[in-house]
Amino acid sequence: MLFNDPKVCEKGVIVVQEWWGLNQQILAMALDISKRGNFTTIVPDLYRGEVATNNEQAGHLMASLDWPGAVQDIQGSAKYLIRNGCTKVGVIGFCMGGALSLAAASLVPQISAAAPFYGIPAAELADMSKIKIPLQCHFGDYDAHVGFSSKKDQIKLQKLLDAGGVKYEFFGYPAHHAFTNASGPNYNAEMTERAINRAVDFFVKNLA
Repeated sequence: MLFNDPKVCEKGVIVVQEWWGLNQQILAMALDISKRGNFTTIVPDLYRGEVATNNEQAGHLMASLDWPGAVQDIQGSAKYLIRNGCTKVGVIGFCMGGALSLAAASLVPQISAAAPFYGIPAAELADMSKIKIPLQCHFGDYDAHVGFSSKKDQIKLQKLLDAGGVKYEFFGYPAHHAFTNASGPNYNAEMTERAINRAVDFFVKNLA
């Protein structure tokens, strides 16, 4: 799904889905980001049309995902935006999409900036210390997803970024996992507004 014409807008942002799939919530987020920053936003459909409606189904889809293939989908989206007029491309993602955004920051040379939200990829997928582009991370201070986005995992991520000399900002919020998902139980409107504004400003600066 594409918002705004890349031939008109020179800045592109790839918005990567949560574990739910390409649902209305992530489409609304992509449209909102497009309007706030005057970006062309694109949302790759990593599940090829499947959308989860409960945690069990979402967990199954996420576990079955070809993660290296999903990174290739992000790279394909970046190439599409550049081929059609965007001079620079950023990536933002949430939950599973946050982890994939971090992986893309390390693995996809067409990406110029990344703003991952509450998700960290496995070391087997991507080395966080190898990231060479500006990074802005957003996590909930009360996130309890151990091994993926908990406070302990956040500290480990920062140590890897520091070890690699990565240029990054790291923001923690008094919120739980998935605090930007307006359809979820952990939604925090105030923190969402703060975080998305930061991410938009970050992309305006780093995609110039």
